[in-house]
Amino acid sequence: MMNAERRKRGQEDIKRSKKNVNGDSREPECRARDSSFIVHHSSFQILPRSFYLQPTLDVARQLLGKVLVHRTAEGVCSGIIVETESYLGPEDAACHSARGRTARTEVMFGPPGHAYVYFTYGMHYCFNAVTQPEGMAEAVLVRAVEPLEGIELMRSRRGTDNLRALASGPGKLCQAMAIGRHCNGADLTRKDHFHIEDRGIVVEDVVWARRVGIRMAAEHEWRCYVKNSRFISKR
Repeated sequence: MMNAERRKRGQEDIKRSKKNVNGDSREPECRARDSSFIVHHSSFQILPRSFYLQPTLDVARQLLGKVLVHRTAEGVCSGIIVETESYLGPEDAACHSARGRTARTEVMFGPPGHAYVYFTYGMHYCFNAVTQPEGMAEAVLVRAVEPLEGIELMRSRRGTDNLRALASGPGKLCQAMAIGRHCNGADLTRKDHFHIEDRGIVVEDVVWARRVGIRMAAEHEWRCYVKNSRFISKR
């Protein structure tokens, strides 16, 4: 079970992230394509490693509105992150690192800002961003994105024309964006084929809820999603 100190830290992180995680008091300049978003600037900036060194629950909250980008030989696909889920290291019974350091979880125990991609249920891949200093083995699962670029390519990969169903789940988004084992360990802070960008999109209203699809430590409200988004996996 998670000890009292870790549980207290988690609750404090949620309270802090609910207040004002963006720390930006500027007036919004224009609306993004979803009414849940506000755009402050149009420049692109890849998230630095320091972003992932923040408390994991803060990272999960601040990833909402950021843009996941994957460039392949087929083309570029991107999506606005609308749903995340936190896993707080070896003391979190639902976290993979709770089983110890293995070949599968080696990336989790490494430096922050790297992609942890794993295959699950013999069916699909899931993508996580490693957080916290090396050895802490915490991560944020990206559960859903709102398709932004490469939508036709996503439709081809997913075999559906339903925009809302393209990436509304961790397995769906990996299939739509061709994220697989080859992405495991990728440095998300480099201007490379696979990274996360800050495009100035600010999310105003979020919901904290219980994590999905787990049996252990299921009582924690460590899933975070954009309140009015049509593209999340579950409310």
